[in-house]
Amino acid sequence: MAEVLRLQVDAPGRVRWVAEERGELAEGRFRVDTVHSGLSTGTDLSFVKGTNPSLHRRFDPELRIFEDVVGEGPVTPGVPLPGYPVERFGYMQVGRVVESRTPAVEAGAMVAMTYGHRTGHDADPLAERFVPLPEGLDPLLGVYVAQMGPICANGLLHAAADVDRGAVTDLGAGVRGRRVAVVGAGVVGLLCGVFAQAHGASEVAVVDPTASRLAVAEALGLTPVDGTAEDPARLLKTRWRHGPGDRGADVVLQCRGQAWALATALRLLRPQGTVVDLAFYPGGAGEVRLGEEFHHNGLSLVCAQIGRVPRGLAHLWDRERLSAETVALLAEHGDAVRKHLVTHVVAFEDAPRRIVELAEGRRETLQTVFSATPP
Repeated sequence: MAEVLRLQVDAPGRVRWVAEERGELAEGRFRVDTVHSGLSTGTDLSFVKGTNPSLHRRFDPELRIFEDVVGEGPVTPGVPLPGYPVERFGYMQVGRVVESRTPAVEAGAMVAMTYGHRTGHDADPLAERFVPLPEGLDPLLGVYVAQMGPICANGLLHAAADVDRGAVTDLGAGVRGRRVAVVGAGVVGLLCGVFAQAHGASEVAVVDPTASRLAVAEALGLTPVDGTAEDPARLLKTRWRHGPGDRGADVVLQCRGQAWALATALRLLRPQGTVVDLAFYPGGAGEVRLGEEFHHNGLSLVCAQIGRVPRGLAHLWDRERLSAETVALLAEHGDAVRKHLVTHVVAFEDAPRRIVELAEGRRETLQTVFSATPP
């Protein structure tokens, strides 16, 4: 194609396609046409809603802190000021290689990448991650391979590191034979639940207030717990007893970016347990009451986002290995994931309208995938 289109957010509620010229492919690179692009209803929609903290404050990549913008220019040279337009967002792409000028990948290969919502991309294999998809794997499921699946696998890895302080070689070491609670039945929570179940958890309970999402959890073989009908902590702690004064989940995977979800996760834990937090809190978490269960039960809270694996394990675990774990999970459970998680497949041209509808609450979805060839 002579040009590619990329999604851009101009302002809250305003999303459009922007055309870019596609020149000659440079030596050492490869070119992909996007086949599928998955939507993150958390991170992606936060740019459309105007709630993403990077729109209002700038993150210093060296000091690793958010800061207010001071003066006329960036505090850190080369780091753009926050705000609109957002010219790149999205991290769940699958592309077909249509031209290659590198031995790293051949034309015709299907690859999972994180280059944002766009209809095509020229990639530098020395600077960008790409994961070749194996033959036989539904390319639509490839939207989970480069980033979303590794996020979930990294949650299990943090749970394993909490149990085994040494060299963790088994992704399931933190859940096998244990009672696992998952808070949030979105894509991250459900994939985490499937991961935990596949790695031998004795039971995986999923807590969520939405009946339709709990139905998906049940269809996947997980235990649904209605977060609105009764106190889920009292329910699960009545059932899950380890000993006198020792009740609750062995580990909680917190997967919903709202304060009530984190507060619930802490209440679900047995004493001295750990919440592995995979959620994104664009509005903060001011309602979390750290003077209650967190303090009195000696609990731990660890963030397990994809930016880093547990300390000391980088030599054993990286994103490539986490992607390989994702591919293995999808090879075994891909049919169920495709059937129950991917709720909407939408043509590329309809993406701006669909994104705004979702951001404004006029539609519901579990997983929306934008596709070059929708069914």
